[in-house]
Amino acid sequence: MKKTFLVFIALTAIIPLFAKPKKSDGKIQKIRVAHTNYYVPYDFVNDKGESDGFEVAVLKEVNKLLPQYEFEYFPTSDDDLLIGVLQGKYDVGTKGVWITEERKKKYIFPQNPIAASIIGIVIRKDTADKITDIKSFAKYSGKLVPIGPSNAQYNIIDEYNKQNPDARVKLVAGDQFEAADGYVWVVEGRYDARVDIKLSFQNNIEKEGAPYAKYKDKLSYVPYKAIPTWPLFNRKNQAFANAYDEAIKTLKENGTLEKLSQKYFGENIFSFVE
Repeated sequence: MKKTFLVFIALTAIIPLFAKPKKSDGKIQKIRVAHTNYYVPYDFVNDKGESDGFEVAVLKEVNKLLPQYEFEYFPTSDDDLLIGVLQGKYDVGTKGVWITEERKKKYIFPQNPIAASIIGIVIRKDTADKITDIKSFAKYSGKLVPIGPSNAQYNIIDEYNKQNPDARVKLVAGDQFEAADGYVWVVEGRYDARVDIKLSFQNNIEKEGAPYAKYKDKLSYVPYKAIPTWPLFNRKNQAFANAYDEAIKTLKENGTLEKLSQKYFGENIFSFVE
């Protein structure tokens, strides 16, 4: 009986030497990150088939600061991202999202945004010496291409008007229309400006092979401000959202966010955020 007991102790001492160790004692949590696969330079799949883009790059830096998590990236569609995060298929999703009251009911928004989207006005180049910002546009004529009332851009201009009663833009609610219509109306002089996201202007007008490149010599862009963009967290992931916030603060303070912004946008997009 004594020999059996001693043999048992010896075996239990040897077994751990050959047992396969658990990964950090099971403390590392897998995080499923969804991102859109086409929204260059925010989120996309590069030529190597890898998840890429500014927001993806930021999350990869966040992951480096959070060793308790291991991020996995899933390029997908807008609808799958939104539904997937809502239902828990993904833990977090990023796609250049602007915050809205409706979305706040469905998702956790962290305290700190991940990026920003520059918004401004498209004007004719022959008025560029007179229109240098929103206020000078308002004083020049204020004739703005109508905006759909459900469009977030409408709210931005409406807020501007409230803050600047002495230099109001003529904000008119209108039906949705093709992007080309707004550009044509400005070129023809029907209106003197249209609100546009800088990235849209670059993709539609300035980029080689752009669909409306024929207006490149006639139109110019004046930035107004940057609207923060946010990652969406599943409502059960508050602890993870808190950890993200701490990491983002560090990346802002150590200059990583600005460095990545210069890499992907060619400028510091955060300098336009109020």
